Amino acid sequence: MKKICFALGIILLAGTALSAQKIVLKSGDLDFLKGEKFIDIEYDYSNMAVGKFDKEEDYVNKKVDEYDKKYPGTGRGEQWKEAWIGDRKARFQPSFEELLNKYLEKPGVYVGPENDDASYTLILKTTFTEPGYNIYISKKPAKINVEAIFVETANPENVKALIISKNNPGRTFGNEDFDTGIRIGEAYAKCGKELGAWLAKKAF
Repeated sequence: MKKICFALGIILLAGTALSAQKIVLKSGDLDFLKGEKFIDIEYDYSNMAVGKFDKEEDYVNKKVDEYDKKYPGTGRGEQWKEAWIGDRKARFQPSFEELLNKYLEKPGVYVGPENDDASYTLILKTTFTEPGYNIYISKKPAKINVEAIFVETANPENVKALIISKNNPGRTFGNEDFDTGIRIGEAYAKCGKELGAWLAKKAF
């Protein structure tokens, strides 16, 4: 029995170590980034899974239907849908870029959508979003998985590196994250922080 418990302990520790690894260079290398000071950025939300739904469209349709049934005749379903999409430019992308650039300040690198003349572009593709919830008596943080894809700006088919970043949590202290957009925005901020620190160490 002691041997079995010991073996289980080793397995659990190994699993914890694996789950702690959030950022992985999946393909390519980062040598091309040496000496670069400006990087363009684009965002891709296509083919994104949300919560228990493999397709974002199914999740959105469900939420719209729920709001329309709960608040008939108010257009709340469509309002929710507009906010769900609008939060990307209003909250998620600025949060990601702010923290990413904060951690790239030391090596003197800036990532932003205004860098159209940059040699390389970072495509941040969100592959999974867990919206989470906060209902006073219990709460679940948001979470996102992303692919950070570096491509040649003039030739986007030329992928220089693919980086996987998983389990980026989105939560706030106290009860300030009742809004889905706040929780997910925090997940993008966390993702920007972790990726920026990782790139500063590995690439620059």
